[in-house]
Amino acid sequence: MNFLAHLYLSGESEKVKVGNFIGDYIKGKKYMNYHPDVQKGIILHRNIDHFTDKHPLVIQSSQKLKDGFGRYSGVVVDLIYDHFLANYWSEYHSSSIEQFVTKSHEILVKNYLILPNKVKMFLPFLIQSRRLESYAHLDGLQTALDIMARRTSLPDQSEYAIDTLQEHYKDFEEEFKSFMKDMLIYVTNEHHINVATPNGWHPNEGR
Repeated sequence: MNFLAHLYLSGESEKVKVGNFIGDYIKGKKYMNYHPDVQKGIILHRNIDHFTDKHPLVIQSSQKLKDGFGRYSGVVVDLIYDHFLANYWSEYHSSSIEQFVTKSHEILVKNYLILPNKVKMFLPFLIQSRRLESYAHLDGLQTALDIMARRTSLPDQSEYAIDTLQEHYKDFEEEFKSFMKDMLIYVTNEHHINVATPNGWHPNEGR
């Protein structure tokens, strides 16, 4: 799961959203230095990542990208799943993606002083570019992959990723939708997170 999904899976608590957003940048027991609800978000982030990495459908998605990304294929799947979440947003949230992203930006700016320095550095660009919404489009997804390749050890193979996604688009889509149902059940039952799903849909009710 990437930034959009982590924010989405945080429910309505502002502090939990902040914690879930910064979770990758808080190591070990440093989470204990934060407000209890921010701590909850950081722990939620870690548990979401663990649930995701071990899920058979995510592993199945990752296998399609092994040739180009090796052990980093799961990182690319995280971004691809954000693509599908953004693309099918109206199926998962009661407000528009534009409203959700704007509100999330406001929350992060409001809590700017407690953000890790690395997050402070990229947040202005993320907001200005409306990057979370851009995941819905393949060119936006490719741009995000290019940025990650420049800033991390992710292989510079964005064209390969997009080609693979297009070649197996329906398979990735079906894997995402099945996985997302499991994820919503998990965060609802295990972490008592209430996501504002459309028409009061509850994950335990199925689709």
